[in-house]
Amino acid sequence: MRSVRAVLPEGFDISTSFFRQWQAVNDWLLSHEAFWRPVPFMEPAPDWCQQHPDLANWLEQLSDAECDDWSERASAFAQEVARFVPALADYDELVSLPKLPGYERGPQAALREVQAVDMPGRKRLQAGAFAVSVTPLNSRVLDWCCGKGHLARTLVGQGAEAVFGFEWDAELVQDGNRLAARYGDPVSVIQQDVMSDQLRWPAVHHGAALHACGDLHRQLLVAGSEAGLARLSVSPCCYHLGGRGAYGLLSQQARDAHNVLEMDRAGLRLAVQETVTAPARERAQSARIRAWRLGFDALQRSLSESGRYLPVPSHPSRLNSGRFEAFCRWAADKKRVVLPAEVDWPCWLAAGQKRSRQVRRHELLRHLFRRPLELWLVLDYAVYLEEQGYRVDVGVFCERSLTPRNILLDAVKAT
Repeated sequence: MRSVRAVLPEGFDISTSFFRQWQAVNDWLLSHEAFWRPVPFMEPAPDWCQQHPDLANWLEQLSDAECDDWSERASAFAQEVARFVPALADYDELVSLPKLPGYERGPQAALREVQAVDMPGRKRLQAGAFAVSVTPLNSRVLDWCCGKGHLARTLVGQGAEAVFGFEWDAELVQDGNRLAARYGDPVSVIQQDVMSDQLRWPAVHHGAALHACGDLHRQLLVAGSEAGLARLSVSPCCYHLGGRGAYGLLSQQARDAHNVLEMDRAGLRLAVQETVTAPARERAQSARIRAWRLGFDALQRSLSESGRYLPVPSHPSRLNSGRFEAFCRWAADKKRVVLPAEVDWPCWLAAGQKRSRQVRRHELLRHLFRRPLELWLVLDYAVYLEEQGYRVDVGVFCERSLTPRNILLDAVKAT
């Protein structure tokens, strides 16, 4: 994805820009790096445990039920943790975003279930909420990375004159055009690699993207603004997917700012890391495997001269119904770890179970920083669009329970 150094538009007013908000989030994250940089699965004893022993002890005493409860109430948890780290009391003010117009009416704008072929119900409602938040629609729209065009047909239902869709997968292109013809919608899905430098833009004024991942949504912001689209409406997702190496900010002001946070892939992944509610059987299996992995990690550290974390690849499903010893022997073979002739397997399993309990509590604290990290990314996008001459709104278009990725940037070219 290309990064373009902008020339600030004439009359640009930094006092009304999103830059100040971005700077506040940047500084807050920098001042709390010790809490979110260490990855709990990899670091059993992060520095913050020594710097804030009372906080570490309080977390260790939480029951599993309390962890479940706090994980659903980030704002309340931040206020509780502020007893130990007073600056976390600013959490609510930092992450607060306005509800966009149509927030309450989203489900009413969704496609009827009979029209949403092969579209999960949650996705159908997300598309409805997105579409109603970008009304009024009185021009031709481009649905970026459109899949089968479900969002495109939802936008038509909210007044779009016509919608074109860009999609790379030929089978999805065929299915999308078939569905549009079946329901008589003015939607045309075009096979297109959106990362190509040779984009052939249809006659549209408005580019929209619902949960295009990583470099895909960043490409729309850059290429769409370069093409002079009058409006860009983007709900970003999966910020970590894309290029390698250091993450590059889009906006000139953020890149030129003093003391800028250096973002790595672990931080980008944390921004979208969520606990997914699964059936009890799946949760129990995941917990068992995590304890096994951490038990093996404790074992291999004891055998290693470095004593460092050793990443283990995905394991074959046949091991799920086996025993801890079988998993460890498989992992040792994969990572060329020489196991001693005699291993106290119950001891190392107990170590893994203890570490698993600790990891969950350290993750609870680390997860407080998911939304601020996401805002650091999104507000940079907003500043970039301002630099390209757009008036930008940033807000939430639906409840977090419908999708945690509920932030929408809506940018209109200033006249």
